[in-house]
Amino acid sequence: MTNALKTNKISVLSRYIKWGERVILFIKTLGGFDVSIGEKTLVEESNRSYRLIKLLQYFITFKNKNLLPDTIIDNLYQDNDSPDPKNMIRGQIFRLRQVIKKLIPEESKESDYLNITFKSGYYCLEVGDKVVVDKDEFEELIIKGDQLVMTDTISASNIYSKAMDMYKGDYLGDSQYEMWLVPVRNYYRRLYLKVIFNMVELLKEKGKHEEIMIICENAIAIEPFEEALHIYLIESMLKLGKIKNAMSHFEHITEVLEKENGTKLSPGLKEIERKIQHNSNEKSNMDIVNMRDKLELSVNDGPLLCDAEYFKFLYNLHNRKRNPIDASDFISLITLNPTKKTPAANRDLIESWSDDMTKVLTKTLRKGDVFSFWNDTQILALLPDVKDNGTSSIEQRIYANLRSLNQGNPYDLKIRFVPIDANFSLS
Repeated sequence: MTNALKTNKISVLSRYIKWGERVILFIKTLGGFDVSIGEKTLVEESNRSYRLIKLLQYFITFKNKNLLPDTIIDNLYQDNDSPDPKNMIRGQIFRLRQVIKKLIPEESKESDYLNITFKSGYYCLEVGDKVVVDKDEFEELIIKGDQLVMTDTISASNIYSKAMDMYKGDYLGDSQYEMWLVPVRNYYRRLYLKVIFNMVELLKEKGKHEEIMIICENAIAIEPFEEALHIYLIESMLKLGKIKNAMSHFEHITEVLEKENGTKLSPGLKEIERKIQHNSNEKSNMDIVNMRDKLELSVNDGPLLCDAEYFKFLYNLHNRKRNPIDASDFISLITLNPTKKTPAANRDLIESWSDDMTKVLTKTLRKGDVFSFWNDTQILALLPDVKDNGTSSIEQRIYANLRSLNQGNPYDLKIRFVPIDANFSLS
């Protein structure tokens, strides 16, 4: 190893630290692997033995747990043709113990660092109190951040930032694909994305969209196919007025995801595409002639069907303008209840329900009413100025029009009406 590479490796993977007089051994697992103490690393001491490294990685993953030799063989040595695999493992573990002894300070107790024991037919890697494992530190930071996020957002953000900095990629990212590694990698990946999403939501509340962009760009370098990261990034670009950047990134990621997964736009990407188009239209140049065209609405004698975001905007706008003592404004929630015959996962049923309810509500509701599909099985409707027990009449008309449209009505609906008051908002 050259001095330059060695310096870079030590600066990234390990540091020589003392707690009082205790020399700490560092184990790196997130984004790569190394076990190091000061200037010495196990990768060098083991002469880059792939089998030894793989065995140690397995022990570290399941540290302080009892492991049967047969379990180790099944996970690590399925392709090995040794006539006596258990004896082969004993030889590997003996060599690994020797490498560890060379790595830790002389006259130190193995129990303070790494000690491989064999008791009652089980192997166990016992990790002492002079060892720091990055994955453990990572988890502890997330727990602390989660405990503070509701009461002290500044401290929570600082802790989440430290956790994000620790994650450099997949758990044991330099290792080849192994079946036993898959659930472990997925676990730490989920933790990382959870931290990112929590951090982004905290920053959104404070309007720090530049910081969101930086976080998302760094995260995308590690998780390039995580759709939510791209949506957060594009939203922050739009908030900052970087419409061309948003359009360019959207085109890039939709092409990449379609090529990678072979799927069309998801609902999340369709919604972000709508936001891009909306922002693009808002920012485009216009003169006095085309201004009227942009503002003029098409003639519509029935209710307005819109997406969830626009519904929230219209509802909150209406709520701000209404007279607080007026009790004639309602919001209605229409829910498709799953049954044994029509489970919630029945996609054909949901699609037909969506089509039928659009036709029914367009026919039933009035001009000035607004409705939106909040999710696959629920509709929200804004109903201003409903008087004289009008909600019962609306409910009856919905059922009547639904029966008229679909004689074999397979739907089990629940319709609720809630009077609007100034304290109720959609967010």
